[in-house]
Amino acid sequence: MSKSKGNVVDPDALISRYGADTARLFSLFAAPPEKDLDWSDQGVDGSYRFLNRVWKLVHEHLELIRGSGMVDLSALVPEERSLRRAVHKTIRKVTEDLDERFHFNTAIASVMELLNLLQSTPLATPQRGAVLKEALESIVLLLAPFVPHLTEELWQRMGHDVPLSSTPWPEYDREAVIDEEVLVVVQVNGKLRSRLTIAPDTSEEELKARVMADEKIAPYLVGVQIRKIVFVPGKLVNIVVG
Repeated sequence: MSKSKGNVVDPDALISRYGADTARLFSLFAAPPEKDLDWSDQGVDGSYRFLNRVWKLVHEHLELIRGSGMVDLSALVPEERSLRRAVHKTIRKVTEDLDERFHFNTAIASVMELLNLLQSTPLATPQRGAVLKEALESIVLLLAPFVPHLTEELWQRMGHDVPLSSTPWPEYDREAVIDEEVLVVVQVNGKLRSRLTIAPDTSEEELKARVMADEKIAPYLVGVQIRKIVFVPGKLVNIVVG
């Protein structure tokens, strides 16, 4: 955008209609810092709707948030562990995007994905309140650099006496981000033949045994010689036959 081309957008009009936080969020989300920003009315509306969703979700669970304590890690059920894993993976991703890469747009996108997951994962579990509290507080904290006014207001309403601006940046739980299961693709001569779900610490020998016992793989090994097996840890097994 430039004045000579007559395509400059008046920020005052944008702020008057949507608020300063929406203007900041759209500007940071629409393009990486090193690229030009392509203006989009739909993009501005999308940023505004996203912030409204955050506001609404926090207020829907406000009493639950205020009345819940810390998460009891030893008592988590699978659904709670899965959601908490997503929360801490998002904290790690946003932290790395801001500290190492300055990719504000992908950091914001990660928080949007977490919000979508949170809204599509209804919990009726023993620690529902504590897990939701941690998730929503993390969302507010991660959005604070981009939308300081809305997040500061939400932080106070969530029952915190210390201002958000004086609250430390969240740290991710290294144990929480470890996947309980990983999906491994199994190929024969480079062609996809099967998929296996395994524990992250499965050894190559254990994985080889699982592959050889797989009924989808067995037909491709009849009457051929296995020349080598290529392992890509946690991702791929390729059986080369001839």
